[in-house]
Amino acid sequence: MLDHLLGKDVMHHICNVPASGAIKHYRSGEIIVDTERGNLPRQRYGADYCQAHRADLHGALVDAVRSMDPSAIHLDSCFTDLEETDDGITAIFANGKTATGTVLVGSDGIRSNVRNVLWGNEEAKFTGYIAWRGLVPLQRLAKPEIIFPDSAAFAGPGRTFSRYLVRQRTLINYVAFAEREEWATESWSIRSEVAEVQNEFSDFCPEVQAILNATPADQCYKWGLFDRQPLEKWTRGRATLLGDAGHPMTPFLAQGAVMAMEDGMILARAFAAAEDWPEALTRYEAARRERGTFVMLESHINARRMYSRDPDKYTPEKHRNANSLGLYAYNPLTVPI
Repeated sequence: MLDHLLGKDVMHHICNVPASGAIKHYRSGEIIVDTERGNLPRQRYGADYCQAHRADLHGALVDAVRSMDPSAIHLDSCFTDLEETDDGITAIFANGKTATGTVLVGSDGIRSNVRNVLWGNEEAKFTGYIAWRGLVPLQRLAKPEIIFPDSAAFAGPGRTFSRYLVRQRTLINYVAFAEREEWATESWSIRSEVAEVQNEFSDFCPEVQAILNATPADQCYKWGLFDRQPLEKWTRGRATLLGDAGHPMTPFLAQGAVMAMEDGMILARAFAAAEDWPEALTRYEAARRERGTFVMLESHINARRMYSRDPDKYTPEKHRNANSLGLYAYNPLTVPI
């Protein structure tokens, strides 16, 4: 799908296709499950399994939009309300500006103001998990060769450490999850001391310790994972929702950005196929809400699987991920709308 949107040259530049992947034992570092990367995804599904720095992917998408319409993106515009008439719908922003069109698509993330205006404020519930994220230049490791395979998650009791290579294999991106009884702030931008992560994962294997020891002091953040209930409808009048605004994803299937891009492709196809905007929005929601809700709920279930597993008894037969759920077989370019 991204090849179709961005072109193969751009994808090759921003993405890493891992030659292999694995679930590893937190203490020994031994491979428990081979997660089948390399050429297998392309052979089975017609596309590579790609990993990228979020900023690189975002930048490529921004460039693609601006290549079609240089004035399409407006910053510093926080949505606060909407007004709908028989002729159109107007978005109202905190800076006093407005924008009017035929429909309004709220793709403003897990803390969506559009969702709140359409369906009322819903208090997010803390899931019981927190996460740290960090970026480590590969060259900071004394022995870069310890990063094997390309992509790996370390399964520990009540904790998981996941890492993979991005930015032309020059950076290690990691996300470390742990359980907590409470958490106050739903944010991606809380700075964390690296020592805090090191203390939480002090019993993990030397590979994890090497990555944490090499983490730059300004490249470690933490956040609490919050959850919302599925919506019975995404669309009201001329307004609808897309991505995390409609189906807020926890990260336990690594499908959040994927689902948003699938939504966008289906929405575009729905407008191309429909005779008018009501038909387009009906086609879009009919094609996407069931899948979005399914993945959202399965991510919750997978979290419980992950944090109840005994790494000493974990086997390939017990492993569940997006592949085993059949999510990769979905093709937004051809699925009926």
